[in-house]
Amino acid sequence: MIDGTEVLAIWLSRKFGTTIGDVIIVINAVIFTTAAYLLSVEIALYSMITYLAASKTLDFIIEGIEEYVGVTIVASHSEEIKKMIIETMGRGVTVYMGKYGFGRRGGTENVEIIYTVITRLELNKLNTELERIEPDAFVVMSSVKDTKGGMIKKRPLKH
Repeated sequence: MIDGTEVLAIWLSRKFGTTIGDVIIVINAVIFTTAAYLLSVEIALYSMITYLAASKTLDFIIEGIEEYVGVTIVASHSEEIKKMIIETMGRGVTVYMGKYGFGRRGGTENVEIIYTVITRLELNKLNTELERIEPDAFVVMSSVKDTKGGMIKKRPLKH
């Protein structure tokens, strides 16, 4: 443990849905601002750098290296993309039926919208394959905090 702020950080992270490391940073920013005012700015800055490194290390240990990313893909070559995700990457897909329209052309067209969850480490492979299949595909990526079921690797239980 770093110091006595962890108990408060755990409670606040659960209440506000943030990471423990981020809460520790905010708490210590208040402490270090006070220290900079009362002691010296240099000492406070060195301490802040130490706590920044410690909090990110804590997040890495708690969250793990395999942070998940939700990827939504809107593309005309959806069959080939689905096959690539399932067979090449070994991941599952969810397909939504939707419509898209853009630009001056107006109107809408039916399209399959593909959603998959991969690890952050697999993003490069997915982007490379998407570029090969359909460079103009519309792709939205967002961080996924927690997953359950499907073809996702199990994370250790959080306490």
